[in-house]
Amino acid sequence: MDIKNRIVVITGAASGIGRALAHRFAQAGAKHVICADIDKEGAERTAGEVGGTGRKVNVASEDEVKALIEETESQVGPIDLFCSNAGILMRGGAEVPNEDWQRIWEINVMAHIYAARHLIPRMTARGGGYLLNTASAAGLLSQVGSAPYAVTKHAAVAMAEWLALTHGDDGIKVSVLCPQAVRTEMTRGHEDGVASINGMLDPEPVAEACLEAIREETFLVLPHPEVLDYMRRKTENYDRWIGGMRKLNRRFNQTGSE
Repeated sequence: MDIKNRIVVITGAASGIGRALAHRFAQAGAKHVICADIDKEGAERTAGEVGGTGRKVNVASEDEVKALIEETESQVGPIDLFCSNAGILMRGGAEVPNEDWQRIWEINVMAHIYAARHLIPRMTARGGGYLLNTASAAGLLSQVGSAPYAVTKHAAVAMAEWLALTHGDDGIKVSVLCPQAVRTEMTRGHEDGVASINGMLDPEPVAEACLEAIREETFLVLPHPEVLDYMRRKTENYDRWIGGMRKLNRRFNQTGSE
């Protein structure tokens, strides 16, 4: 899909990848960019930078995601591309309290479902549309030090796969973004963490990779190309891959980094 003259919605647009997406899509000629974030001032700041519209939206609320879609389509026009980009990270394993598991599940998984639930029927009725869902390399591999992040990002990838295979014949295109470490508020203070083992990218090249994937209508967006090699090793010999990840886990537990 050519982004020129398209109406785009981006969640998590106040900073990081979301802000970079807003700038890159605007540069590529998007007709209008709606910048949504729970940080209202940040969303409006990004929107001001790209000549778009800022909205405060809590993506953990289905009502707010639904309202974002309905108000955009009634006030601006049909959404061509919806970037479900907002996400959070929390560290720990099975001991993480239920309320924290629920919170990360609502933001990292249910937000994608809410967007699809309320937007796909509209897109299908007019012949198609595009969804860009931000997941993580943790959704293809795993995440040392964070069970909630690994589990929810796996689910986000699975949801994107399901949408692509189920609604492709309806004209719905889907891409899923799966980077390793990106220099954002989420990774601040963890620049030497396990996810940065292949280097930490700035958000701008990640946004560029997304634009290229959308142009080519490619499902999997891998700004860190090494991730594809890791996936191949994982599927080639799962037990050997688990052994390697155990070594990685020991290494980062010893250094105190996650």
